[in-house]
Amino acid sequence: MPSTGSFCAMADDVAACAGIVFRADPERFRAVMAAPVAAREKLFPIYAFNIEVARAPWVTAEPLIAEMRLQWWRDTLAAIGAGEAARHHEVAAPLARAIGPQEAALLDALIEARRWDIHREPFADLDAFRAHIDATSGNLLLAAARVLDPAAPEGPLRAAGLALGLANWLRAVPALEAAGRVPLVDGRPEAVRALAAEGLDALARARAARRQVSRMARPALLAVWPAGPVLAAARAAPGRVARGRLEPAPAISRLRLIARAATGRW
Repeated sequence: MPSTGSFCAMADDVAACAGIVFRADPERFRAVMAAPVAAREKLFPIYAFNIEVARAPWVTAEPLIAEMRLQWWRDTLAAIGAGEAARHHEVAAPLARAIGPQEAALLDALIEARRWDIHREPFADLDAFRAHIDATSGNLLLAAARVLDPAAPEGPLRAAGLALGLANWLRAVPALEAAGRVPLVDGRPEAVRALAAEGLDALARARAARRQVSRMARPALLAVWPAGPVLAAARAAPGRVARGRLEPAPAISRLRLIARAATGRW
């Protein structure tokens, strides 16, 4: 766990959110810690919310209970969107301070997409798969950027979210298969290579539009830093996906993040 000094400038409930992100999503944790302090107060609650929602379908074998857990978060977002008092919860309370109705709507669509994790049906087709990635990774990145700058442009953020979502999904394939899910519409090497290439194309589009993203919103894009190397590895050797061999080298990855944080060139 990071030292107490790492969180000393944060409110207690935001520090609790940071702890959740540190334990469950260390890459996003490092990306947020590379952002300005003011941005961390908003980003940690959003990413802790994402972890809570992502966990909900997996903490019980009962679909009805999982649905109830997701519905609790949907009700929480509805209350936030309506300007009602925040719920007494270590993530819900700081989330209510961080987001407004626009971000609440984006995160509500993310929850609806997470219902896929409760059941075992495969995606109907590639369009359904892409819609899932957009609703989860794309909405999360867009919400994170818009709490920092409400005018953050949707186009490059959706493209960056697709790239990061595809990278993270390909990394998760072995775990999803082990849990009895069918994560890919087509698992043949050529299809996996095509998905990775699609992610790299999306990342290139996002970076080509980098100037459209304000300095205020850029800290949210630091979370995209692992996408390029992961997707490049999957495109070069798609067999690494099934073997769970897409993890970037930690030392090189940290240096890459430091460089991007220093230059702002996510």
